[in-house]
Amino acid sequence: MNISNSFNISASALTAQRLRMDVVSSNIANAETTRGRYVDGKFEPYRRKMVVMQPYQEGSFASALQSELGEPDVGKGVKITQIKEDQAPFKQVYNPTHPDADSNGYVSMPNVDVLKEMVDMISATRAYESNVTALNASKSMFMKALEIGK
Repeated sequence: MNISNSFNISASALTAQRLRMDVVSSNIANAETTRGRYVDGKFEPYRRKMVVMQPYQEGSFASALQSELGEPDVGKGVKITQIKEDQAPFKQVYNPTHPDADSNGYVSMPNVDVLKEMVDMISATRAYESNVTALNASKSMFMKALEIGK
């Protein structure tokens, strides 16, 4: 294992968690947006977005070759595979004075739950902090190794 692998793993995780926090922020900002997208002549409310991550893996041949050479297949970090929309139904709120209310007085509101978004934000923040700690530990070990060589 190369010493720079730990830096690359932490960097990929920091990038992924940063994007996750950006998506959560966007969801919270649009929690009341009733005109998120124009589809078939009608406005649809904003749909909650979610980040999908998976471990970064090189091609199967490289992984197979590494394992055959006796080198352990260490983690390569994470990558964002997609940002998908939550297909949960929209919330129906009775508000006949709203400009987007239907004939019965109900308004379709985004499927964003602010409490759930805050939990996701705290989780992403904690993951970001733990990766910063891991990066600093790797940097400290690297500096100590350089001091030994003096």
